[in-house]
Amino acid sequence: MAKKSIKEVRQDELSQAAFEILVEFGIRGTTIDRIAKRAGISKGVVLHYFKDKDALFEAVMRRANTLLRDGVIELLRHAETPMERLSAIIVGNFSDPVFYQEVCRAWISLCADAPYNQQNQRIQTVIHARMQSNLLSALSPIMERELAEKIAFQISTAIDGVWLRASVQQTPMSSQQGIGYVNETVLLTLSNTSISPVSFKQATAKMENLGGIILNSKAFSEKALSVR
Repeated sequence: MAKKSIKEVRQDELSQAAFEILVEFGIRGTTIDRIAKRAGISKGVVLHYFKDKDALFEAVMRRANTLLRDGVIELLRHAETPMERLSAIIVGNFSDPVFYQEVCRAWISLCADAPYNQQNQRIQTVIHARMQSNLLSALSPIMERELAEKIAFQISTAIDGVWLRASVQQTPMSSQQGIGYVNETVLLTLSNTSISPVSFKQATAKMENLGGIILNSKAFSEKALSVR
């Protein structure tokens, strides 16, 4: 693996500091001054690596999403059927190293700013397109394309909704609870198709078991440190 440059190391440190401030103060209270103080450097140094706060937020957003993407990819490697692919996508979006209340709150803060920030809007568009594409790759082999597109949209909306609820409720939501809520939506949605609920439940059991092993492994958890 190539060694990181000083610039890359500094950018990682600053995006981590920005994430911590975002979690603590929300998007309105996240300032360059606070980020600089948390990182132990001057405001000028922050602006040397990131031209403004929006550029720094973009780095934070990309960082958190990369870990979620990697979790889904890891599980998809072990998926052998369309239902297992579908479950891998769901489980990967609620991996323990990423799905916890502070991350949910930071993520929702950035999403709420997307309509007013072109950089955030662009990232969200890419994220949603990738989610739709992944879900379609699981659903298209077992149903008509038009129906697959509708169900994929419903599932991705359910995932977003659970992340939103997890960010605002008083009691932290566990990864298992998040997966369970989305799975209930999937079962209701698939009830109007010829797909057997049993096949989805079997796929879910396999992927949740693999998720517990792979996504909580030392190697994967070390990646998660960059967003904690």
